[in-house]
Amino acid sequence: MKTLSSLCAVRLLQSADEFRARLAGEFSSVHGISINEFFMLMHLSKAENKQLSRAELAKRMHVSASTVTRMVAPMEKIGLVSREVDERDARIAFVAITEAGNTKREETQVTFEKRAGYFFQDRWSEEDLTQFSALLYRLISGSLSNLS
Repeated sequence: MKTLSSLCAVRLLQSADEFRARLAGEFSSVHGISINEFFMLMHLSKAENKQLSRAELAKRMHVSASTVTRMVAPMEKIGLVSREVDERDARIAFVAITEAGNTKREETQVTFEKRAGYFFQDRWSEEDLTQFSALLYRLISGSLSNLS
């Protein structure tokens, strides 16, 4: 690595990949959704009126609008989200979290929190985690994708 900044960036990305890999199997087998679908439900649950346009979801999730469209279709089929049309402009559609979607998000959140505890428990003190969280927050503060 040429710089400390690039080393930190690589380690941050590797850490995120490691945590994602540990979650993926359990999310799929236990809850029937992917990590990205969980994040979509989180974004929708925090949004005003519990809905967002596909374009806004794409911005917040750092994916393309077509990726959001592909993600929404199966989630809509199983009742986790619904499509809502704008009352003033029928050309604008929103993705809204359903009651079933919110229940699924809450159930999956329990698994997420349990796995996060396992991920950090053997290496980090409470003080370490507080400092780490503050440092990570500085990276995402002001971002649309901030879910904290």
